[in-house]
Amino acid sequence: MEKKPKGPPLDVHLSLISSSMAIFAVLFCVLMVVPSVSSVGAPAKSDSFTPPDSYLLDCGSSQQTTLSDKRVFLSDQNSREYLNYEGKDLVVSVPKADVPLPIYLSAKVFSSEATYTFRMNKAGWHWIRLHFFPVSGNGANLQQSKFSVISDSLVLLHEFSLGKESGWVMKEYLVNVTNQQLSIKFNPAKDSTAFINAMEVVSAPDMLISDVGNSLVPVAQTSGLSQNSYQTVYRLNVGGPKVESQSDTLGRTWAEDRQYLKPENAGRNVSVEPKVIVYPDGNSPLIAPPSVYSSAMEMGDANTVGPNFNVTWSLDIDTSYSYLVRLHFADIVSKSLNDLYFNVYVGGKKAISGLDLSTVAGDLASAYYKDFIVNSSMGVSSPLKVQISPMNEAAGTKNALLNGLEVLKINNSVNSLDGEFGADGKTAGASRGSVAAVGFVMMFGAFVGLGAVAVKWQKRPQDWQKSKSFSSWLLPLHAGDTSFMSSKSSKTSLGSRKSAFYSSTMGLGRYFSFAELQEATKNWDASAIIGVGGFGNVYIGEIDNGTKVAIKRGNPQSEQGINEFQTEIQMLSKLRHRHLVSLIGYCDENSEMILVYEFMANGPFRDHLYGKNLPFLPWKQRLEICIGAARGLHYLHTGSAQGIIHRDVKTTNILLDENFVAKMADFGLSKDGSDVEGQAYVSTAVKGSFGYLDPEYFRKQQLTDKSDVYSFGVVLLEVLCARAAINPALPREQVNLAEWAMQWKRKGLLEKIIDPTLVGNIDPESMKKFAEAAEKCLAEYGVDRPTMGDVLWNLEYALQLQEASLKGKTEDDNLAVASAASPSPAPAPAPSTNLDNKSVSSSEQAKQPSEVQAIDEHSGTAMFKQFAELNGR
Repeated sequence: MEKKPKGPPLDVHLSLISSSMAIFAVLFCVLMVVPSVSSVGAPAKSDSFTPPDSYLLDCGSSQQTTLSDKRVFLSDQNSREYLNYEGKDLVVSVPKADVPLPIYLSAKVFSSEATYTFRMNKAGWHWIRLHFFPVSGNGANLQQSKFSVISDSLVLLHEFSLGKESGWVMKEYLVNVTNQQLSIKFNPAKDSTAFINAMEVVSAPDMLISDVGNSLVPVAQTSGLSQNSYQTVYRLNVGGPKVESQSDTLGRTWAEDRQYLKPENAGRNVSVEPKVIVYPDGNSPLIAPPSVYSSAMEMGDANTVGPNFNVTWSLDIDTSYSYLVRLHFADIVSKSLNDLYFNVYVGGKKAISGLDLSTVAGDLASAYYKDFIVNSSMGVSSPLKVQISPMNEAAGTKNALLNGLEVLKINNSVNSLDGEFGADGKTAGASRGSVAAVGFVMMFGAFVGLGAVAVKWQKRPQDWQKSKSFSSWLLPLHAGDTSFMSSKSSKTSLGSRKSAFYSSTMGLGRYFSFAELQEATKNWDASAIIGVGGFGNVYIGEIDNGTKVAIKRGNPQSEQGINEFQTEIQMLSKLRHRHLVSLIGYCDENSEMILVYEFMANGPFRDHLYGKNLPFLPWKQRLEICIGAARGLHYLHTGSAQGIIHRDVKTTNILLDENFVAKMADFGLSKDGSDVEGQAYVSTAVKGSFGYLDPEYFRKQQLTDKSDVYSFGVVLLEVLCARAAINPALPREQVNLAEWAMQWKRKGLLEKIIDPTLVGNIDPESMKKFAEAAEKCLAEYGVDRPTMGDVLWNLEYALQLQEASLKGKTEDDNLAVASAASPSPAPAPAPSTNLDNKSVSSSEQAKQPSEVQAIDEHSGTAMFKQFAELNGR
């Protein structure tokens, strides 16, 4: 990372340590102890960090140097504590120069090999920052110096020279130190010298780059990211001013981004107060400070942009290396949740499709980051382009944003960050054959469309290419349109890291060995089976010292099961939503096809409605579960460019977690709308469950998202009537729930057939609104059915009516006790609903009683207002 006085702002000179680190250094200086930091200190908090190791050296200075931020750089002059150098000391210094810091005014010069050694108090990530400025004097021509710098076995600089450049330079590295001491060796080229002005070796938090699971990098490596070393190439505060190191949580400097924006007027700066930024679980200000997330670049012409318009950052890179690209997001522009969907591109390839920050980050102004690996073997081009653009297919505000951008170079195959030569003299060319082979395999993998794959590849079992193995049919799936939505914060124990790595297909998460899953299910004990399907069995298991998971083990003898398994992989590899069951990982060992999901403690929704003698679900809770399922389906239909049709919506595929949060499951029959781009339907053989099948789909074999809407209408009737969609044991006219219930609805007597436990506990207006929604879903022709966005709006309204009714009853009871009862007006139904693709007008809303308009953020209706204008989103 280089910077001249008037050069690019990304190669920053300051890279300062955080305030806590500065205080630590000052205290030690005052106490006159050894300048290496003690390992004793207060436990690090999520928003602060005290480095176990902190070495700051002003090389060649005759005395310690105190910077304006109170950091103290100790002199290395007349001290052999750190420096091992057999040659004659040569020091060059000047009283003043055009440099940002006084540590550049002196330099230590070496005519032969010299090594600085630092004792490490704790292993882990460490910053190494090297400061260079060609100070003139004492007959030394540092401008022409040529030398290499090696840290242990890692080449930091190879035959480095400032050449014609006369400005100052700072190089920043992030290395994982595993030994008790760290050495930094300066090796002059023949007939030349080496020099250094100042040096920093400072601990960094482990969370900065974890081994596995903290980010969605499309890699296929066994050891994870912590086995690599990195050099900071770009660190940009997008849309905001330069963030100096004293304002950063880890002493980093974030440069302005404008000079990399192409064209400059494509984006517009936006900002909020840093205090409004929140950090959800699994994130921390140590990743990036609030000052980065509180500013952003949005579309220059938000909400009126053309379909191909985007904001582009062009970044020059060395294409012989791979890079970790970290993108920082916080939705500081939206006024409501689920209103902003946009696409993200890295290297000209779609990296994130339909990013919904309010879902993945959990709230507005909530910090969120995403990591990607851009691999040299897949044809990286320079400049590297990072782009954002609106998702024009989705409703809501047509906008996109980016808050921060980091690009870190990854060491090559000979452990070098500069040039093709390793510390042992070997060249990267010796391993190019294996790298090319990896690139060839990956080219047929899920990252063809991304152009982003890993540096290393785990050797697979010998029979991994068998025709029915998991990997053999997994590799070609969904190239080019993968949504990176899985959790950044999943962790594995040290014992399981050997088998935990990123799949060659993006989104599959953690790799499990067959032995691990065999142990988790007690050798596939039949008593652990919690589900059975065409693919095979689903088992409950325990991993990582007690974490419960659902383990779906494919049956290799079932061709239908294999097809459904493959489809489920395709869907889950690009989907992530609070109301969709999450995929944790997989196993493809010895031709097995095993997927591991989050465990849904309360099982299928159907079990709580009838047949299992489980506790009664009140109407309000049933509504909240329906709303959650509707949100999941709405996301499927609108969250990607072409949308996804579930095709098997039923109460057994709506699962409930320990808090009764509903999540859609079982995507084995799902269809991607991209199969028929440009058409309004998918021509396909009829599949689904009897009782839920769309009659139009059955007749024409033309599948649309309105087929899911019809099935969801049947689900709503199951919820209301607490009986199966098809029950052959009943009289003929009652066998089909949809037909039977609609007959009673048309008679105006639907309340006669509802679940008896709901009688007297359901608000009539709430039931009426709910029944109207179900009736619209069950329209004979798809064109007459509402979208899932419309259904969601009406379910929210039905819930609001129920809550208003409960509130009114409570108030009535209290007033009666006080002998001052004044009847509350009954909640009126909405004069107009968007079941007919109309939104409720503001004048009509004004006529609704205050009890209906009040929204409790914990009631499940806090999002109600934003749905008033969904109109088929």
